[in-house]
Amino acid sequence: MKFKLRAYPQFSACGLNCGLCPRYYTNGPSRCPGCAGEGFTESHCGCGILSCCERHGVEYCFLCEEYPCSKYDGVDLTDSFISHKNQFKDMDKAKQMGMDAYKAELDKKIQILERLLEHYDDGRRKSFFCTAVNLLELEDVRVVMAQIAEEIEADAPLKEKAKGAARLFEEMAGLREVSLKLRK
Repeated sequence: MKFKLRAYPQFSACGLNCGLCPRYYTNGPSRCPGCAGEGFTESHCGCGILSCCERHGVEYCFLCEEYPCSKYDGVDLTDSFISHKNQFKDMDKAKQMGMDAYKAELDKKIQILERLLEHYDDGRRKSFFCTAVNLLELEDVRVVMAQIAEEIEADAPLKEKAKGAARLFEEMAGLREVSLKLRK
């Protein structure tokens, strides 16, 4: 099925932060362009949520008068490549603050994630960093980034930098009682 291209594929119709998903940062054929982004139908042959949104004339499920509908039964109990834990919370946040403000906040998280992947990913931390930035609040992520800048030597070996950055994110997650493990 062909879907209308979305102007902002980094936030899905169903409330996932696609711009914080490891598959969004994968090179090669398994790369996901985000929700109905360029090339979406080549890797996603169908999506009941997108079809439903198009039928109802809404860009995001939370804008539908039937939200949350039965399509969401149990959706937040398991994860895929990206955590679904904050799916409802993020949609509520987008609805409350408005999409422009939510996009601005998500864009800041995406910029931070891209910096982490460029300077602290030792080839084994992409999913971890994606999950941490996705599940922690922006201010907490900023605090961790400031700690990283203070505590981790810029010229340290990459493996050491990755381990230190992961430790700082784990510590913040512990303070916030947030698990950074995907639920399979």
